[in-house]
Amino acid sequence: MKNLKKAAFLAVAFALIGLTANAQKGSSFGFKGGLNYSANGDYFESIGDNARNPDRNIGYHVGIFGKIGDKLYFRPELVYTSTKSDYDNSDLSIQKIDAPLLVGLRVLGPLSVFGGPSLQYILDTEFDGININNVEDDFSVGLNFGIGLNLNKVGIDLRYERGFNNNEATFINDNLGINPSRIDTRPDQLILSLSIAL
Repeated sequence: MKNLKKAAFLAVAFALIGLTANAQKGSSFGFKGGLNYSANGDYFESIGDNARNPDRNIGYHVGIFGKIGDKLYFRPELVYTSTKSDYDNSDLSIQKIDAPLLVGLRVLGPLSVFGGPSLQYILDTEFDGININNVEDDFSVGLNFGIGLNLNKVGIDLRYERGFNNNEATFINDNLGINPSRIDTRPDQLILSLSIAL
């Protein structure tokens, strides 16, 4: 079932980006990359333990985008994202594929606003050197919204992303192996991107 979800996710993402091959006024295709300032959800070291909130940390992303339309546009993206959250002396690292499906509106000259769902597929999760294979759902959905500035073929945007629902990972983090720890892998991040249209 997991492989079927992954295949469907990738097929939809590539199909949407492929739609941008049909030329329209203002349509484009290109590359993007940038920095993420992110944190994930609470960490519970054992049953009954108080939640520990993460400190934000810097991550990165690289990918491709398509754009269909001009004043009102549709912008699908396919992005590899690496995030990191700090919990006292431990950290949570997540690598995932994101596929934001954004609708935007040019509001003033080169300035636009946009928003839409972001499909997310978790590739790898590691907490303090421990690989976590037991994530509740590798596939999840979040929300992106933000503002962008486009000058000819170069664009820059700042957006906020938040996962819609809790997506906990459980793992054993003690010597006895009896107290499962839980951590919420849901993203909460500011994303700064630079894009170049071909």
